[in-house]
Amino acid sequence: MVLLPASTGRDNITGVANISSELNAKRLELLHELVPGASVIAVLVNPANPLNAETTPQDVQAAAQRLGLQTQVLRASTASDIDAAFVTLVGQGAKALFVANDAFFNGRSDQFAGLSARHRMATSYEFRESAVAGGLISYGASLPDLFRQVGVYAGKMLKGEKPADLPVMQPTKFELVINLKTAKALGLAVPDKLLVAADEVIE
Repeated sequence: MVLLPASTGRDNITGVANISSELNAKRLELLHELVPGASVIAVLVNPANPLNAETTPQDVQAAAQRLGLQTQVLRASTASDIDAAFVTLVGQGAKALFVANDAFFNGRSDQFAGLSARHRMATSYEFRESAVAGGLISYGASLPDLFRQVGVYAGKMLKGEKPADLPVMQPTKFELVINLKTAKALGLAVPDKLLVAADEVIE
């Protein structure tokens, strides 16, 4: 969530919310469609991000139960932790990884892409940038659109509107991105319905 300060003396906040939690179930469903043979989905969270580290496994587990899947939660807060997590996943025979939305993880796209390719791990992310870097799939709010909305809010405040009077805005544009090159490298056949539904297919 991008928060903008409210007026002095009030507890209100405003800004643009990124509804990660609400998207977790859909992200899991999409990953399952791409890797139907994976009965256990690993979930990687950052313990330094307490909110997401708690809610993401809960969201994914609830969705996994509906799909007849199991989840395994791993934690990483450093680059070396991420390396270690992949070693653990491979040792346990995991074939799919759900990466929680986290600022640190989002900045490690190249590391995730390299490890995923090396260990042949199907990975799901929230933002397009991770799929472009080599991740298998991403589904989430469009970052450029979120920033555009922040600009709209800033413009309103510059024109004299009070931040505390502005409601928190929800994302309006979502992107499904599939890296077909990565899918082929992993030996995965992407269902036609996903190719049609995708906002972008990277070849």
